[in-house]
Amino acid sequence: MVVPNPSDDASVVGILSFEAAATMSRLVSLHRSLSDAEVSRLRSDAMRSQGVAYLNSTDQSFLLRLACAELVEALDAAAEDVSRLSRRCRGALPVGFDRLYTDLKSGSIDPSRLASSRSIEKKVKKMAKYVAATERLFHEMELLNAMEATERRKWSRFSGPIPVQKLPQKPEAALQLDIKSQLQKVRRLKEDSLWSQSFDKAVEVMALAAYSIFARICVVFGPYVSGLPHIVVYRETSRMGFATPHLKFRIHPRSGPLERSAAAKEVAIRNSCPIPRRAGCEYNGRLDWSRMLQPPPHTVGGSGLALRYANVILQAEKVMLEGEAAKEEREELYWQLPLGLRAAVRAKLRDCWRKRGPSDGDLAKGWKDAVWRIMGWLGPVAHDTVRWQGERTMDRAQRFESQPRTLALQTLQFSDREKTEAAIAEVLVGLSLVCWYDEQGRGSLRYC
Repeated sequence: MVVPNPSDDASVVGILSFEAAATMSRLVSLHRSLSDAEVSRLRSDAMRSQGVAYLNSTDQSFLLRLACAELVEALDAAAEDVSRLSRRCRGALPVGFDRLYTDLKSGSIDPSRLASSRSIEKKVKKMAKYVAATERLFHEMELLNAMEATERRKWSRFSGPIPVQKLPQKPEAALQLDIKSQLQKVRRLKEDSLWSQSFDKAVEVMALAAYSIFARICVVFGPYVSGLPHIVVYRETSRMGFATPHLKFRIHPRSGPLERSAAAKEVAIRNSCPIPRRAGCEYNGRLDWSRMLQPPPHTVGGSGLALRYANVILQAEKVMLEGEAAKEEREELYWQLPLGLRAAVRAKLRDCWRKRGPSDGDLAKGWKDAVWRIMGWLGPVAHDTVRWQGERTMDRAQRFESQPRTLALQTLQFSDREKTEAAIAEVLVGLSLVCWYDEQGRGSLRYC
């Protein structure tokens, strides 16, 4: 295979292939997040889970708007990267990406000119292939850099006086052979990855994917989020087009929106905490997605405590599972709490001591059962919070990750702070009583 020459009509991506692959991975992730299976899981599992219903909301419309806002914001971030890369292009489609993407979002351009549900599958497979090859190239180039650094350290010993004794030659020779073999591997991967692709080709596939993903967002969330262009997919051609206001939405394979049916009425969940529609989500007649994703002050995320509380919950879960083996975690858990929550835990513990005391076996068993029940729905929300925070940081280990991402509605970000703190206090009080009772039964008076 001949590597394209940068002096050709379109220069190759080269070192920017890693940035391009990271953008492609986000587009692939968004596409997979909008698949029929993921949308169905979102509505039937995530949005109706006990933790989300109790701490966040049972208002399905609010949760759908929240999910839509997060997906559009993620797509806009990827589109900014595509736009930056498109400035190096010469083709008409990549160069005009900014204008076409803006027109598509405003509903002033027919999506059938840009996207189809059938062609997007081919583009996603192509992008996933490029991402996988570029990720391998990234790791192999890091390994090559490490090998060359080792070689430089070895030769640095000869910068001073010539040693009297001869150094063994075999290790250096073997390292040279390894470096030569690694160079050949890197060269092959450059040919197969985005490194040797032209900017026009790489940006064009990303641009078309961005158009199709936005159209898919409109198809899925259009009936529930005002302000989105009303787009449908025609079964016969798989082409996308604008829907007339009176058109009823129907579900088509890999393309249709969700529809409300009599058999799928919203199920009321006990102890729900509905959050009303927030005012001020529109700016100059357009949806302000960023404002929709700002948690109110009374929520855990609005107080800046989402990740902190998630770590407390996960540490409590570890104490439950490991028991005596988690002694250090038990000692640190209490001091991680904010002062207000710490005071609430102390008050509940004093109340339990006055009533029956920590040596009551029935009380300890009741608290143990209660802790397990609470953690059954509180734990998954904490795990999703940590995962969501990790995905947003996009560290080097996750920059090429293209699996469906966790959404904010599944996390503590929009959870009612009062209810979350009450649940955490119940868990910590129960753990303390159970620990005290177990250790007293073993003849120990150590504090948990």
